[in-house]
Formats: sequence, C-alpha cells, structure tokens
Amino acid sequence: MSGEGERGGFGRGRGDRGGRGRGRGRGRGDRGPRESEEWTPVTKLGRLVKDGRIKSIEEIFLYSIPIKEAEIVDHFLGSNLNDEVMRIMPVQKQSSAGQRTRFKAFVAVGDTSGHIGLGQKCSGEVANAIRGAITCAKLNIVPVRRGYWGRKSGLPHTVPTKVKGKCGSVRVRLIPAPRGTGLVSSPVGKKILNFAGITDCYTSASGHTRTTGNFIKAMFFALRKTYSYLTPDLWKETALLAGPYQEHTDFLAKTKIAKALKGRRAFFFDAKFSTRVDAKDEFKLPWASGSVMDDSHTLNIKP
Repeated sequence: MSGEGERGGFGRGRGDRGGRGRGRGRGRGDRGPRESEEWTPVTKLGRLVKDGRIKSIEEIFLYSIPIKEAEIVDHFLGSNLNDEVMRIMPVQKQSSAGQRTRFKAFVAVGDTSGHIGLGQKCSGEVANAIRGAITCAKLNIVPVRRGYWGRKSGLPHTVPTKVKGKCGSVRVRLIPAPRGTGLVSSPVGKKILNFAGITDCYTSASGHTRTTGNFIKAMFFALRKTYSYLTPDLWKETALLAGPYQEHTDFLAKTKIAKALKGRRAFFFDAKFSTRVDAKDEFKLPWASGSVMDDSHTLNIKP
C-alpha cells in the first residue's frame, strides 16, 4: 500500500506537493532564480534611449520630457542609484465587511550627485508597496542644483539659494551653509539631503513634522525648486536646438512602421517605375536603407 505522502494522508493536506506551502499567501515554494528580461521600450523616449540617441539624462531634463518608464532612469543612473525606505505605515478603509488594512510605503532614491526621486505606493502587502514605491520614485526623479557659500572653490557643496517647500502643514526651508558645517537637520532630512548630494546645509521646519510623509515631501519640493530660481550666472541666453523628438523623427517613424508590419505581409509600390517590391521582411523596406518616402510611393498592408 502506498505511503501517506502518495495518497495524501488523513487531515494532513494533500501529501507532497513540491513545497508549495499550505493555504493562500504562504508562497509557492522555490521557483529558482528569475531570469532578467530584456527591456522592450513602449514610449518614444524609451526607444531613443535604448538606441543610444540620447546620451544623458540631462538632455531629458533640458527639454522637460516626462519619463514614463523606470528603465530609462536605470539606463543612465542604474549603477549609482541608491534607494531607501523612509517609512512604512498601515492605512485602513472602512467597508461593509469591516476594516480593510493596507500598507503605505515611502521610498527615496538618489545618486548623491544631484539627482533625487521620491515615491509612495499603497498595497495589501509590504513587499509590493515597496516595489511600487521604488518605481514611482524613479519616475519622479528630478535634478538638484548645488552651489557654494561664499568662496567658489572646490566642488559645489550646498544649496545655491534659500529655498522652501511645503506639504500639508509642514514648511521646510533650506539655507546655504559654510563648508564643513554638515547637515543640520533631523535624521530623515539628512537622508534626503545626502541622496541629493548636498553635504552642508541649514534647515528650518515648522508644522506637524512628525508626519514623516509630509515632511519628506516638503523637503523634496524644496530641493526641486533649486533650478526654479534664476540666479545671475544663468542670465545668459541659451539657444535651444531641436528637441529629441524633432531631431530623430525619421528614426521614430521607421520603428513605428516596422512594429506595425511585424507578422504581416506588405507590398511596396513604386508609382514612378510601376514595380512591386515584397516587403515581408523589414530589411526589404525601401526606407530601411535610409531613403525617405514621397507622395509617389504607396504602402499596402495585407494580413
């Protein structure tokens, strides 16, 4: 007669199920290491970044292009980007069946070289909340301008001017400090300033600063304003060239058409010579070699 592990046993579950665990939410055993999937961009900015058409994240900030994919930030700052969970708090919602408890996570990311992001996410599990908050923080990453106090020697070490931010009842003011002063702030504020790459700074806060979420948001908003104030050294007129979307229009159009033709059969008709070219494969397309279509060309796509 077979053993308990084969027939399940009475009252002991269903026998050996490969370490799947018991009940809901207790895991599904060891699935082995996850293979890193290749990034497939879904936005125009992502396609330009992956193809190497945009060289640095500063080009994105220069033209105020919104970042919709976290992999763009990983592409430029992946090796230098650090993240830290600032706070995890339970939140409750009253429903007809009782109280529904979820967890809210605040995460800050930065490279200690003038880039910082802050994100928050609410989820039923702590791990999912932290993972989502990290993604939101990468999408909200902003540049931080640094400056000097007094003599301009060495690397920038403090905020260029007095800036302030607010969230809820919390008001935070950042004041430039001499070199060697350090960060005069609370432990949470020191972490935010350190992620931004600021080593010397005075801070002044008012309101209900015990609300950690509002306090770090106010600190983040203050750092974000460092590029909003126009100091005399920025009075020079800057000639803006064509934006990335305008500069690489042909590349974006080519990738869009190639994606539309994937898995289909197309015939390219040349009205000048009345010839037909089979464009089933992408490399056979006339614009794949760099040529540009004009009004005398027609593209018919058949499934």
